[in-house]
Amino acid sequence: MKRLQVVLYGSLVFAVVGMVIFMGGLVTEVFSGEGFGQGSVISPTVQFALSGLCMATVMFAVWFALAGWLLARQSRSLGSGYGDAYRLIEAFRFREAIPLLERSIREGKETAEVLMLLTSAYAYAGQLGKAQATADRAVSLFPNDSGSYITLANGYRLQAAYDEAARALKKAVELAPEHPVAWAELGFVQRFAGENATAIESFEQAAQYPMPAMYGVRVYYHLLHHYQANGQVKEAVQATAKMMSARDGLAVWQSGLEALNGTAYGQALHYEIAAIERALAEADAGNLG
Repeated sequence: MKRLQVVLYGSLVFAVVGMVIFMGGLVTEVFSGEGFGQGSVISPTVQFALSGLCMATVMFAVWFALAGWLLARQSRSLGSGYGDAYRLIEAFRFREAIPLLERSIREGKETAEVLMLLTSAYAYAGQLGKAQATADRAVSLFPNDSGSYITLANGYRLQAAYDEAARALKKAVELAPEHPVAWAELGFVQRFAGENATAIESFEQAAQYPMPAMYGVRVYYHLLHHYQANGQVKEAVQATAKMMSARDGLAVWQSGLEALNGTAYGQALHYEIAAIERALAEADAGNLG
């Protein structure tokens, strides 16, 4: 997989370099005052520019071919319905995603990723019993996969069983101690469970690694609040800056609130998001910690 990533990114870089060569050659030819070629002979500058265009075209073709192959490979490994189900879940159409994921399992593609999506789909569709059973199965099938315990924790969290969710996430970080999302999720459920001191420790662990913006905006908000309460001005300013840089991630949580209506977790998340929005507004006004 790492070799494929090198090829993908390498071809994209060469494609960009090719385009730069092409544009640079054309600009040089135009401003040289000699026109495009001399008589019927193509000038060396234009030849160089055209070679850059050819290289860019070939590299873009390689990039798209490999990207398509990787998507096809993922569909084969995760089942024919996985891709469509993923897009449906992104659109919060959980009930429509369930039969597609169940089909993937019938096809023998019972992976940790498929079970994680199916657990979420069941839970958000209100089928908590099936969600719990699916999460338990993920752990039984993949006991050494940290993602299985994150799946289990998600099921518990949606039932507001935060203590149980925290225990599952502790196992996840034990298996993958450099997994910032697992540390962030652990901090979230610890905070909901009233374990504020241990939640801060988890957030500080998560902050040691790069993390998606949707997690960063919440993690750094809680660290900011903690540092402000303890008079740690320098740390509070740093946390504020990082929270602001990850602010786009808040939209992901906001878009999912409707699906959580009527749940204790949804209500708690609603209040937290409102508090983060106020903190961002204060930061925009220049109140940095």
